[in-house]
Amino acid sequence: MMNKYFDPNEKVFDITERYPETLDVFAANGFEHLKNEAMRKMMGKTINLVTACKTKKINLDLFEKKLVEVIEQTRGNLDVTLNQTRENGDGEVSILGVLPCPVRIPLMESFTKWLENHEKDLGYKVDYELKAANIGVDWIRDEMEKAEEDNISDLFMSAGFDLFFDEKLMGKFKSQGVFEDMSGFENLNKDFQNDEISLKDPKGQYTVLAVVPAVFLVNTEELKGRKMPLSWADLLSGEFENSISLPLNDFDLFNALLLSIHKEFGEDGIRRLRKAHMRSMTPAEMVKSNVRNTSSGIPTVTVMPYLFAKMVREESPLKAVWPKEGAVISPIFLLSKKASKNKVKPLVDYFMSREVGQMLSTSGKFPSTHPEVQNGLTEDQRFMWIGWDYINSHKDLGALIRELMDIFNKEAGVK
Repeated sequence: MMNKYFDPNEKVFDITERYPETLDVFAANGFEHLKNEAMRKMMGKTINLVTACKTKKINLDLFEKKLVEVIEQTRGNLDVTLNQTRENGDGEVSILGVLPCPVRIPLMESFTKWLENHEKDLGYKVDYELKAANIGVDWIRDEMEKAEEDNISDLFMSAGFDLFFDEKLMGKFKSQGVFEDMSGFENLNKDFQNDEISLKDPKGQYTVLAVVPAVFLVNTEELKGRKMPLSWADLLSGEFENSISLPLNDFDLFNALLLSIHKEFGEDGIRRLRKAHMRSMTPAEMVKSNVRNTSSGIPTVTVMPYLFAKMVREESPLKAVWPKEGAVISPIFLLSKKASKNKVKPLVDYFMSREVGQMLSTSGKFPSTHPEVQNGLTEDQRFMWIGWDYINSHKDLGALIRELMDIFNKEAGVK
């Protein structure tokens, strides 16, 4: 793979110095030490990207592709922005949302082409703001906090729970029955509608387009005699205290993780998750602590999106584990305004099409709910879904997330 940003034979230090946004990608794939500035300068200047990937047995082409995507998303490169915003205020239908980073470029290419071919037949102009997920959703939050039903967008798309279920944000419109599931699917993909799980909203309001699964990436060299963790229960058992890297910067996925752990293990599960999370310790704390295997500074387990885990070569000491209870999922929601149904339905049909579903599933490893898409999952690759009963039993899921975050953020203490 050739790219215009860096040469794979460049030193890792030079790449991260020029593009600091790549550090999170390096850290998520076994190079956590690069987050330490002294280590980045010392080690990064002695090894190039090709060699670095060989040492971790990571697929170079896939890793390079991910680095390029992060650079382009962060830099807002004009060549790949692909009209992610067309907001003149004169469109009769408006779309607002964030697109999953790994599929943003092909999805924008597909959508703009579809719009170009169909907008004339639609008979109305479509305005849209579809930004990269790594930008976050604060810009949508600001709009939602002061929005009323008559001036909100006609279609919303994003992963996560807090934006769509917070009573200060979308939740207030949910309780008013503003949204309608317009997918038209009587049954979802068998991976998401079976005896164990159903992502189909029983109230017929929310549409789930696909999901972002979270799995384990285990560094077997850091197990140090401990058994391979195969379940969420294993991670919370105490064996992996201060040994796990959690996706704290991926708010959508981390919120889904908090809610899922809370549903299965209660508030105590959140406290145990906090203890399992690898935190920085002062030398004095390390001396006093009986926490195991922290000296290397490398997490034993990294909880990460399935896509990243698939980048690792089979012969690598890093092993992907799909948890026995199921991968925690952050749903990618599509919310459609009921009052705009006649004009919104063709757009829903596009986003819920087999073509888009296959793109999400294949390019992003975001399994699709479209009934005709083959997600390529095995029978034991199940999902840990909080369920509509759990969602609807909490009047304000956003408030619950904040409560769980408060519990998590409290100091675990040093024994």
